[in-house]
Amino acid sequence: MARQTPVSRRERPAKPALSRDGIVDAAMAILVAEGARALTMRRVAAALDTGPASLYVYVRNATELSSLLIDRLIASLDLTWTEAEPWRDRVHRLLADYSAMLAAHEGIARSALFVWPDGPHYLDLIELLMRLLTEAGVRPEAAARATDLLLQHATAAAAEWDGRRERGEQEIGDLVRTLDAADPDRHPTLKALGSAVFVRGGHDERSAWIIDVLLDGVLAPANLR
Repeated sequence: MARQTPVSRRERPAKPALSRDGIVDAAMAILVAEGARALTMRRVAAALDTGPASLYVYVRNATELSSLLIDRLIASLDLTWTEAEPWRDRVHRLLADYSAMLAAHEGIARSALFVWPDGPHYLDLIELLMRLLTEAGVRPEAAARATDLLLQHATAAAAEWDGRRERGEQEIGDLVRTLDAADPDRHPTLKALGSAVFVRGGHDERSAWIIDVLLDGVLAPANLR
């Protein structure tokens, strides 16, 4: 008698094995589709058809998941440099790309304000900034502090614009009206200068100005070798 082919009693195929990379893949899909606010351990577990407790074997908590996710995003950046490009120009381009990368994913910049990315791509980013600054003659300790400060600026700039985009409750005209309402007796300097000095220039221009101010400070003689 011919042996019958066994028939699985499962209603669906076996689930793939969990892994840290698989968890980050699922988190990335949720980030792209729903934004960072949807990124909870429970939501990621549901996407993987498992329970939240299963994820903790591979990822300690939601903070570590955000760290790993940001590192994955950093992988999309160009983190190379040839010395044909002036070091200051490369710093500007790198920080603009980093800020734009964060701004492209709703809510992720605010997460980046409070967590350190975890992974080799983050180290590539730090490596490049340190290489650029030491190339400019900045001593190592000052270069390390400057790296932290420059990334804070790029992250905060992305978070500020992302927050305004999400809330949609204030426009630049609201700030102009507030400044124009300055009392000439109480705020004589503000009244004399007018609101234009505070709002003139686009986002990219203003961000580039801030980076140059920071770099000029980093290049003070006390910070050089």
